[in-house]
Amino acid sequence: MLKSKLRKATLFLYHPHQFGNPYPFLHMKNLPFCFCFLSSSSPKIFKKPTKGNPKKYEFHNIIDALTLFNQMAHASPRPCIVEFNKLLGAIVGMKHYAIVVSLCKQMELLGISHDAYTLNILINCFCHSRRVDFGFSVLGKMLKLGYKPHLVTYSTLIKGFCMEHKVAQAARLFNEIVLTGYQPDLYIYTIIVNGFCKIGDSFGTLRMLRKMQERGFCLDVVAYTAVIDSLCKSKFVTEALDLVSEMESKGIQPDIITYSSLIRAMCASGQWNEVTRLLNEMDSKNLKPNVVTYNILVDGLCKEGKISEALGVVEMMSRRGLQPNVITYSELMNGYCLRNEMYEAREVFDSMVNHDCEPNVFSYNILINGYCKINKVDEALKLFHEMTQRGTMPDAVTYTTLMSGMFQVGRLSDVQELFEDMCSCGHVPNLTTYSVLLDGLCKHGHIDAALKLFQAMQNSELELYIFHYNILIGGMIKAGHLEAARELFSQIFVTGLKPSLPTYNIMIKGLCNEGLPEKAYDLFSKMEEHDCLPNYISYNITIRGFLQSNDLPRAMKILHEMVSKGFSADALTTIMVLDLLSRDDEDQHTYGISQAL
Repeated sequence: MLKSKLRKATLFLYHPHQFGNPYPFLHMKNLPFCFCFLSSSSPKIFKKPTKGNPKKYEFHNIIDALTLFNQMAHASPRPCIVEFNKLLGAIVGMKHYAIVVSLCKQMELLGISHDAYTLNILINCFCHSRRVDFGFSVLGKMLKLGYKPHLVTYSTLIKGFCMEHKVAQAARLFNEIVLTGYQPDLYIYTIIVNGFCKIGDSFGTLRMLRKMQERGFCLDVVAYTAVIDSLCKSKFVTEALDLVSEMESKGIQPDIITYSSLIRAMCASGQWNEVTRLLNEMDSKNLKPNVVTYNILVDGLCKEGKISEALGVVEMMSRRGLQPNVITYSELMNGYCLRNEMYEAREVFDSMVNHDCEPNVFSYNILINGYCKINKVDEALKLFHEMTQRGTMPDAVTYTTLMSGMFQVGRLSDVQELFEDMCSCGHVPNLTTYSVLLDGLCKHGHIDAALKLFQAMQNSELELYIFHYNILIGGMIKAGHLEAARELFSQIFVTGLKPSLPTYNIMIKGLCNEGLPEKAYDLFSKMEEHDCLPNYISYNITIRGFLQSNDLPRAMKILHEMVSKGFSADALTTIMVLDLLSRDDEDQHTYGISQAL
């Protein structure tokens, strides 16, 4: 059916660069080509707005919608902007956001002026495309044209920020609109609450809940549960239970989702007596655990290595008429993988398939990771090919896991092949992927390749973190490039990052191993100035540096300082001290050191 429609229409691949870009903020390389049907003989295959809802168009597929757009754009006279907005809204409902952006551009090229509603649609599309910055550019255009933004405009932008996990910016915009006289509704508050939940800012979530109460909004079980879930995930279980008591005091009863959040928190902290209490409480309220609740129990038990108990929960599910789903099976597989019992994990996988439960990419990733952990990379590769043959597409996690496994066994050519395959399939390497590549290249002595990769990361839009610097600095030092490592260390401050405790320890160890304990101590003494307190590792590395250089007075001084801070010598430092004592029992310095141990 779709192919016949394509044959009947003249297909024109509209690329925005051909006509210039009226949206200078829009990087068109991030958007797909847009199909525009320009043949005047195109059949009328669209549906008129339905009687039940005269404001909406309905389409079977995007081809129908684009055909209608073409007819409307080239009609004489043209329909009013309201009709175009209805059409764009229908395409938004089909989640073809990039196509809507391209159609809005074409409308302007054809002289069809946007109104405030069109611009709101465009902002919505940019936000759903994770480009809230472009959405703000449209807001600027809206203000320039004299349109007053509606509350919906701001709620869309706030949601866009939250979708990109930029909740601080969302909260800032929220505060700004309040100061300019807008009265946020329950929908906007809910967006902000969910945003704080996603980034794990439990107290931000709770703060917004209190603001909602101050504004007089009637909170329901959904609002309370969102905050309770956030508190549970952040391990503030006491506060979560207090909030449950508060909602119950107001006559709002916890539902199955509330209890599931609490049970997950109790499982994560190993409080199985509390889990039993909550399950009994649910039973007394006639709330039956659902598949999600049982999966939480299975996951918690598997992570503690209690596979037999987890299997008992699965049996209980079946007795109560609930069928295990792909998450249940995946959690059981993960439990076996954590114990390196890959034969049993594969049996669970095969059982899932035999019970007509289709494995997803998450299921495959668990098994692939399990095989890679025990260096059975050929089994992992076999499973990788099996998943593609069954129609399950690997994701960035799949490729990253396989590359990590190949590095472990020294198969660097396979890493290269996997990386190229990953990119050719359209998967964008994430920070974890780059971390694995950096670490693997450094460990195998390919410092030049690691440095080129690091520079490529710097030149990209990726936000580098301190652990990326740590990997490369450690690799440089290991390969004997101490000066290059020191130079990279100094660059950290220029980027606005701060060296972490591992960064300092890596550098101090490198300097000590090169026979430069004084320079190591200079760095050690500056740690506190940069809000990074030395730990027992920092002290032991520095002490060993002076012991290696036979500077006993300095070693003893730092040793006494370490003890005064509540730290003690580790095994290697102790062995070095004992070795000194065995060589010279009368030496006062070594006697002092032995007293401090």
